[in-house]
Amino acid sequence: MLRLAVIALLLANAGYYAYTQGWLRSAGLAQPEQAEPLRMQQQIRPETLKVLRTQGTTAAPTPPAPPAAAADAGASATAAAAPAADAGECLQAGVFDDKQAAALRTAAASLPQGSWTLEPTPITGRWMIYMGRFDDQDTLDKKRAELRARKVDFDRAGGTLELGLSLGRFSTEEAAQRGLTTLNAQGVRTARVVLERQAAPGFTLKLPAVTDAQRQQWLATLRPAMAGKTLGSCG
Repeated sequence: MLRLAVIALLLANAGYYAYTQGWLRSAGLAQPEQAEPLRMQQQIRPETLKVLRTQGTTAAPTPPAPPAAAADAGASATAAAAPAADAGECLQAGVFDDKQAAALRTAAASLPQGSWTLEPTPITGRWMIYMGRFDDQDTLDKKRAELRARKVDFDRAGGTLELGLSLGRFSTEEAAQRGLTTLNAQGVRTARVVLERQAAPGFTLKLPAVTDAQRQQWLATLRPAMAGKTLGSCG
C-alpha cells in the first residue's frame, strides 16, 4: 500500500512538471502565456484613458511687484550702495579750571547749538616731595649732583616752586609721606611734602561730532581759549 502511494506521488510530481514546461501542450494541457501581446489584447479601450492633474498641487505663480514697491526697492538698493555720510569724529580737550572754562564758554558760543559740551571733571589734589627753594642756580646745581651720587631721581619743581626740585609727585598726601620715608633711608634729609595743587572743579571740552569740513573752522574759533591744550579723540 505504501509503495502505491509513493508511486502515485511521483507520477503526480512528474505530471505537474511536464505541465509547467509545456510538454503536454499537444494534448491541450498548457499554462496560458503571459507575453506582452497577450496583455495588450486584454486591455479594455486604452485610448479612452486620460491623465488628470489633482487640483491644488501646482504652486500659484508669484504676482509681479507693484510699480511703487519696485521703485522703493530700487531706492533702497541705491541708498545702500551710496557711501555713508560723514558722521563726524568725537573730539575732546581738558582738563580746564573754572577760569579757563569760562573763556571756553564765550568762545564756543558761536558754534552751532548742541555741538559742544563742558563736562565736569574734578581736578584732584597733588602732593610733591620737594627740596628748595634754593638761593641761586649754583646751589641748585650742587644739590642735583648730590642727588645723582645717591642715585635719587628728581625733576624740576615748576611754577611758583622754582628754584626747587621735585623728588616725586603723588595723588594723596599719605603716598607722598611714604615716599619721603623711603628717601630718608637713602640719606635725603632736607626734603619735605608740600601740596603742589589744590583739589578743584574742572571741565572737559567735548565736541561729539566734528566733520572734516568743520574741524579747521571750529579749531580756529576755540584755540585762543584752550590754554595751550589740544583736541584729541574721545575715549
